[in-house]
Amino acid sequence: MKAGIVGLPNVGKSTLFNSLSSAKAQSANFPFCTIEPNVGVINVPDDRLLKLEEIVNPQQVIPANVEIVDIAGLVKGASTGEGLGNQFLANVRETDAILHVLRCFDDDNVVHVDGKIDPITDKETIDIELQLKDLETVDKKLEKTKRAAQTGNKEAQAEASILEEVKKGLESNQSVRSLTLDEDLKVDYINPLQLITDKPVMYVCNVDENSAVSGNAYVEKVKASVEDENANVLVLAVGIEADIAELETFEERKEFLNDIGLQEAGVNKLIKKAYSLLNQSTYFTAGEKEVRAWTFPTGAKAPEAAGVIHSDFEKGFIRAEVITYDDYVKYGSEAKVKEAGKLRIEGKDYVVKDGDVMNFRFNV
Repeated sequence: MKAGIVGLPNVGKSTLFNSLSSAKAQSANFPFCTIEPNVGVINVPDDRLLKLEEIVNPQQVIPANVEIVDIAGLVKGASTGEGLGNQFLANVRETDAILHVLRCFDDDNVVHVDGKIDPITDKETIDIELQLKDLETVDKKLEKTKRAAQTGNKEAQAEASILEEVKKGLESNQSVRSLTLDEDLKVDYINPLQLITDKPVMYVCNVDENSAVSGNAYVEKVKASVEDENANVLVLAVGIEADIAELETFEERKEFLNDIGLQEAGVNKLIKKAYSLLNQSTYFTAGEKEVRAWTFPTGAKAPEAAGVIHSDFEKGFIRAEVITYDDYVKYGSEAKVKEAGKLRIEGKDYVVKDGDVMNFRFNV
């Protein structure tokens, strides 16, 4: 699962990526400094993992991670191949969620590709290009589906109906994620198209240091403009995050954050929100060799979650031994949890909860 960082050229995408990852993207004060998409595998901050490490004292600790992709900046006309348009759109299509960086600060020393600061216009520029690309995809599919529908094929008629609805929305400059669609028809006919504007999105408002805590007028405009998208909005002073990333010790970073009135680094919030945006949850395994966070699709049942460790775990699933995180911390060890009768045995229909500490029994 991966999230792509998108935005107009020169809004802070690569600087943000550098703050997130040890895989350094080129960062410079001119457009198109990122040509090939840079990929970083980012550890997900999780205090629960640190607490389990403290209790178990394992040989190693392995956190969950999320893949972040820094994608080249987009310009008007990308949907028809302008600039790096075709490459940009192909790279976005391969991601599972979008982190859309918007410039929400004034600085005459940092060039804006359009010569003015207006995050709403910036957002609309990218939205329109993505919508036009999705419209192209829908039109192609609709053309084929209509021919089948004219023969009386009921399934094709249902498909054509929802495609027409999506087409109408895109032509009205609405992203697919904003449309109210029949969920069953959407799953059957729209989801397989992997439309770009149907991907979950988080808007990252890149602000100056003075706006890092409470935002500014630009941020308020962004929040108002995305109300119908069910999207997250995160305020982040990317320049500050870059400075924090350069500090070597936890104590130095903590002192820096305290000085500017922040509880934690903004990139930590971004990583956690990106993980949630990808609809991922975490369960833990805890033993002397390792304490590990495992990523699984939110809502997955026990066999599917077990398959994250190895496909044999899913194929030969027998049962899951489950301890809630709170009980593990309360009693201080697996043995004491068992003594207290708090270890549960769950079968194939158990829906795994975020934070479960698990052990799987299987036989292949």
